[in-house]
Amino acid sequence: MIPALYVSKTGLSAQDTQLSTISNNLANASTVGYKRERAVFEDLFYQIQRQPGAQSSQDTQLPSGLQVGTGVRVVGTQKEFTTGSMQVTGNNLDLAIDGRGFFQVLSPDGEISYTRNGAFHLSADGEIVNANGLLLQPAITVPAGTLQLTVGDDGVVSATLSGQVDPVEIGQIETVDFINPAGLQAMGGNIFRQSAASGDPVPGTPGLDGLGQVKQGSLENSNVDIVEEMVNMITTQRVYELNSKVISTSDQMLQFISQNM
Repeated sequence: MIPALYVSKTGLSAQDTQLSTISNNLANASTVGYKRERAVFEDLFYQIQRQPGAQSSQDTQLPSGLQVGTGVRVVGTQKEFTTGSMQVTGNNLDLAIDGRGFFQVLSPDGEISYTRNGAFHLSADGEIVNANGLLLQPAITVPAGTLQLTVGDDGVVSATLSGQVDPVEIGQIETVDFINPAGLQAMGGNIFRQSAASGDPVPGTPGLDGLGQVKQGSLENSNVDIVEEMVNMITTQRVYELNSKVISTSDQMLQFISQNM
């Protein structure tokens, strides 16, 4: 009975983490470029009281043995980098990657960070930056007097200047990919950092070598499925209730023993 209390305690803790993960997904259901995450569970070690395959007699073996589990834990959370739906905005500086890849931005500490959020703006100097003022890399400066800014599917940025007929190429947006995007470290603010698990960034031209094309005038919505998250939340609630019931049942059994022994 007492072991059951501790096993159920691990279940309550794991489901609490699961609920926190679900709530974060729902809170970011409208966050541009957000990637949903899921909790990954594993069972804890087992107390082997009878070894499977041990000799039960000279000529017989135990078919399964006796192994008592000690509970569950959350071993990690994993981002799912499936592409979200595209929302057409018509804004020339709204960019979405249709497929694999990340935009590169320069963080204040001088390190390159990565994002799927393509809601860009212009700084006072005409440089393309994100909502937090981080510079798009490689840096692109929009000349003064630009009438029309065009971004091709391959990331080529062209500007039509006042008094000119033909557009002028002013830069190239370069996207990068990772062997294991789920291994990227989430920093908040729609920003990811490279880690040992993600591997090194592989730069390339949008639309080539498996990288997604850049779509101007669009934004990538969050890939959170609200219905799926609601179902997961109901399941989490029921599992939490069942673990609580086990604790209550174990307590009643211990109470019975203490009152009748």
